[in-house]
Amino acid sequence: MPSSAPLGQLLLTGVPGPELDPDTARRFRKLQPGGFILFGRNIRSPEQLRKLIDDLRDLSDTEPFVTIDQEGGRVSRLRLIGSEPPNAQQLREKGDPALVERHGRLTGRILRLFGFNLDLCPVLDLSFDDEADNSLKGRCWGRTPDEVIRNASVFNLAMRKEGVLSSGKHFPGYASAACDPHHELPVIDKTLEEMEAAELRPFRALLPDLDSVMTCHSHYPCWDAERPRWPASLSKNIIGQFLRNQLAYEGLVMTDDLDMGAVLNEVSFEETIRACIEAGNDLAMICHRVELVEKAAEVMETLPDPLVHDALERIERTKRRLAAPDPWSLERFQEIDGEIWNLRIDTLGEERARILSVEDGKRSPVELY
Repeated sequence: MPSSAPLGQLLLTGVPGPELDPDTARRFRKLQPGGFILFGRNIRSPEQLRKLIDDLRDLSDTEPFVTIDQEGGRVSRLRLIGSEPPNAQQLREKGDPALVERHGRLTGRILRLFGFNLDLCPVLDLSFDDEADNSLKGRCWGRTPDEVIRNASVFNLAMRKEGVLSSGKHFPGYASAACDPHHELPVIDKTLEEMEAAELRPFRALLPDLDSVMTCHSHYPCWDAERPRWPASLSKNIIGQFLRNQLAYEGLVMTDDLDMGAVLNEVSFEETIRACIEAGNDLAMICHRVELVEKAAEVMETLPDPLVHDALERIERTKRRLAAPDPWSLERFQEIDGEIWNLRIDTLGEERARILSVEDGKRSPVELY
């Protein structure tokens, strides 16, 4: 793939709606994106969702990544058409690894049934404050590095055994963020030693068992003091030097959504696209401004050939592990959905299980998109 692959392979793009309109289909057929990420706007019914994914795959000359945020709790896109799994905090508070393993297994099975082959989890951020307003509420597998490692490892292994690839996020860890990066750029003013003692430990532990890593949009002066307000997702020091060279991670690396305020408010579009690949990412994620994907590919045409070749090679290597969708069956969906509901009851008890997750006060876009 690297020698002749279209530069669209370096893009992970959103999809405008629940079905492919002719203009979008033409755009994707010509561009050949490396993958697609789906949100609530793309989900109306079980049958419709499977058809949309089949249609996206049919447009692609190379098997695409088809991904989603299916973590549990409020960050569970499939709860729009089925049961809401318990979230990471609820499962860790229950303290039963068997329930975490069931969650990973069922997540993998329901995603395979729809045709998803990559899930944007596990979250490897620590929860220093379970009530913090930084979009992590309810999503963290632990309050200490060891707790995150223990729980996230069980989930990650179980889901991958079902044939769905994983993505550890949000590297290098933004548990100390004082704001939500969907709105503005967090600045995390910790030393590298402090990061190594806490946030980085889950990533170091799980890197060998992750299929990909998602980089986040916080700014870290300990790496980029000379470039104030520069997001980690665009940082050569964090991705190229630290993640790739020092941690020796050779797998797939993708940005978080480049349409988030933490990037939009700080860096121009063209500079963002150029910098994210130059930094060492393989996939640039454009979730909502889908009309800009051609422009992004044009920017990528100006990048040095060796840089693009290396990224395309890592994408190709990862895609060799993609599993084909399971045969579609509405009855099978209902069966797995019932098991997810039973998991929710076993985790929360029947009375609490009937109360679906609702963010108090301001709702983060992580829940709404």
